[in-house]
Amino acid sequence: MVPKVMIILGSGSDIAIAEKCMDIFEKLEIPYSLKIASAHRTPKLVREIVKQATDAGIEVFIGIAGLAAHLPGAIAAYTPRPVIGVPVDVKTGGIDALDSCVQMPYPSPIATVGIDRGDNGAILAAQFMAIHDDEIRQKVIKLRKEYERKVYDSNKIVDELEDKKYLVKDFLSVENMEISDDEFVEIDDRLIKKDADVAIIAGRHSDLITAKKVAATLDRLKISYNMKVVCPIRSNQKFKSYVKSVENSKIFIGISSNSSQVTGALVGLTDRPVIGVPCENELGREHMLTTVNMPPGVPVATVGINNGRNAGVLTGEILSIKDTNIIELLTKLKDKKINL
Repeated sequence: MVPKVMIILGSGSDIAIAEKCMDIFEKLEIPYSLKIASAHRTPKLVREIVKQATDAGIEVFIGIAGLAAHLPGAIAAYTPRPVIGVPVDVKTGGIDALDSCVQMPYPSPIATVGIDRGDNGAILAAQFMAIHDDEIRQKVIKLRKEYERKVYDSNKIVDELEDKKYLVKDFLSVENMEISDDEFVEIDDRLIKKDADVAIIAGRHSDLITAKKVAATLDRLKISYNMKVVCPIRSNQKFKSYVKSVENSKIFIGISSNSSQVTGALVGLTDRPVIGVPCENELGREHMLTTVNMPPGVPVATVGINNGRNAGVLTGEILSIKDTNIIELLTKLKDKKINL
C-alpha cells in the first residue's frame, strides 16, 4: 500500500492532534504515513523526509506543530505539493503557532486550519485529493453528511432539559421538520466560464484589491477562473445562486473582511476545497481568526492577511497534484523566474 498523505509532527507531544488526522484517514480509507521531525532540532531529517516522500508520490503534506510552529514552512521549502498546517495549543492558546503557520511569505503558502484541528486538516487533505479522485470525493461527501446528522441529533439535548418552566419543547420539532430546497434567483451567466477550474468570490468591492492579486497569480499559472463580488449576508439568494452557477469549479476562493462571511457561507454550499483570504477593513481590523477557526467537518484553507498571491499559489499546488504543466510553472515562479 502506497501512502497518499504524509503527516509530520514537530514533537512526539503532538501525537494527540495527529490522532485526529489518523482517525479521519482511517474512516475515509486513505493510506498515510506518520513521521516525527523537528524543523529546528533535526532540519536535515525534515529535508530528507520531505524530498524523498515527494519523489515517492506523496500528494499532500500535513505539518503539525506548536510554539514557533516553523515545521509546516520548513516542509513547504522542499516540496511543490500542498502543505496543510495544523497549529497546536502549547502556550498563548495556540495563537503563536497559528500566526506562524498562516502568515507565510509569498510564494510559500501554508493551507492553515484551526488550532488543534487535526480532523479538519485531514478532511482538507482529502478534499485536495478528491479533485482528481471521485472515489475519495464520494467518501468526503458521506463524511460531511455524518457531521450534518450530528447537528440534528444534538437537538435531543433540549428534550432532556427538565427544570425550564417556559421552554416549549414541542415547538418546531427538528426531527419532523421538512427542509425545503434552496430558492435561487436567475443569474446572468453570459460571462461565466462553465469549465473554469476556480471561482473567486469577494464579499465587498473593497476586497477586489486582494481578489485581483489572486487573479494575477492564476493568470501566470494559466489556471482558468471566474470572479464575482457578492455578499452572502446582503444578497443571500444571489450568493447561493452564483455558487450554484459555478458549481463545477474545482476550488473556491473566498475573500472577505467583516467576519469573513464569504468563506463561512461557501463551506456550507460545496464539498470542494475552500481557500480563505482574510482582509483588513477600513477600520484596520482583520478577520483571520473567523476564517481559520472553523468547526469540525468544514475546514477553510486559510492563507495570510490580504495575501491573495499565496491563495493563487496554493491553488496551483493543489491542482498540480495531477498536472505536470502547473508544476513546471510553479517551479519557475518559486525560482523567481516569473516576475509577479
